[in-house]
Amino acid sequence: MTIRANHYDAAFEEFLRQGRVPYVAVNEARRSLLDDVSLKSLDFVVHSPNLGPLLVDVKGRRFPHPGESATRRWENWATADDLASMAQWETVFGGNYRALLVFAYLLPPETASDSQDQGQVPVMLTFRNRAYTFYGVWATEYQQAMKTRSPKWETVWLPTGTFRDLRFPLAELSRPADITKP
Repeated sequence: MTIRANHYDAAFEEFLRQGRVPYVAVNEARRSLLDDVSLKSLDFVVHSPNLGPLLVDVKGRRFPHPGESATRRWENWATADDLASMAQWETVFGGNYRALLVFAYLLPPETASDSQDQGQVPVMLTFRNRAYTFYGVWATEYQQAMKTRSPKWETVWLPTGTFRDLRFPLAELSRPADITKP
């Protein structure tokens, strides 16, 4: 396992390892050049037995503590550069490779639960004494539905209802499931 400074990337990598999902971690030290255009590096190339070959960009987000604003509950912002680069990577890899945004949520101890009872978020991984849950959104679907969040910072986002409709739990990476997204 690569030593990663970003705890979200490290947690997702451990999630892949525990699920025995084949992957290659990408060295993000430098941006790649494609036809003299700088591309943001993706985080992982994954071969999911269920979803096929994936190009993964991990987006770490902190799930709010109780009492914090409910509007922050499912933060799902990305940069326009993230989406443009992921589309380019799909072209470069070709074939059946699909770009997937992985939203890795760090759960506060007070809200973590092993079940979804009472609307609580399931813990998919406990790593380094922290609880995480992971959701995926196909980059093409995200790009089609995204809204501008900040023109200055060139960030985009999905409204909560749209995010809820497009996301799926990443327990689907390693076990058979009925995910028929295009």
